[in-house]
Order: sequence, then structure tokens, then C-alpha cells
Amino acid sequence: MTVESTIREAILQELRRQAENSGSRLKIEASDDKVTINGPVDLDDLVMVVMGSVAGGP
Repeated sequence: MTVESTIREAILQELRRQAENSGSRLKIEASDDKVTINGPVDLDDLVMVVMGSVAGGP
């Protein structure tokens, strides 16, 4: 798995997690190379997940 694919997967997983916990305020639609985001995203949480994926964290 490349660094790019690891980061990509971490971003999608975090966006999906936030969508599940948003009470329908955040909706995510992802395809192979695009993502549509409708609603508020906690940028700090997203950044932490990306940094963790780069550093080799869970």
C-alpha cells in the first residue's frame, strides 16, 4: 500500500465516521476518485487522522 492510498483511505474512513456521528448533518458520497461532502467537517479530527496515517499510526 502506498502512502497516497493510506492517506486516501484514512481520509475517507474519518469522513465516514464523522458522517455517522453527525446526526445526518454531514453526508459523504465517494467514488473511485471523487468525494462529495455536504455538511460540517471537524478539520482538526481530519488532520489528526491524516498525520497519524503518515506517521504509521492506527
